Amino acid sequence: MTDLSDIGHLWGQDIRLSPTGGLASVTGSDRSKERVLRRLLTNLGDYLNHQNYGAGVGALVGQIADLKAIESLVVGQMKLEATVSKTVAPVVKISQAAKGVSVSVSYLSAPEQAPVALSFTVNPNA
Repeated sequence: MTDLSDIGHLWGQDIRLSPTGGLASVTGSDRSKERVLRRLLTNLGDYLNHQNYGAGVGALVGQIADLKAIESLVVGQMKLEATVSKTVAPVVKISQAAKGVSVSVSYLSAPEQAPVALSFTVNPNA
């Protein structure tokens, strides 16, 4: 399972190209970061064939922020992600940002068991 790769595509950016002009691929912790970001920022129900996929953190911006509820949602979704190790629970910190919510997560990637730190901010103007 350590040789799995995905097309290099960070949320909100273009698909990355390899030096030869083909599609770039990502593995290991980079693959895990991309998959966690996609899961946390995808709205529940956006994938027609996977109606239960996604946390929809971005859709929560503009509502009254219940930081504990968002934290619980993020932890629950991370536990569903195959690239997040099940041996150690992810550490999630949610804080109010100027016009949105900041999310910071640290976890071990699977199967490498490598530490990964990821943070992002969502706001209504992004």
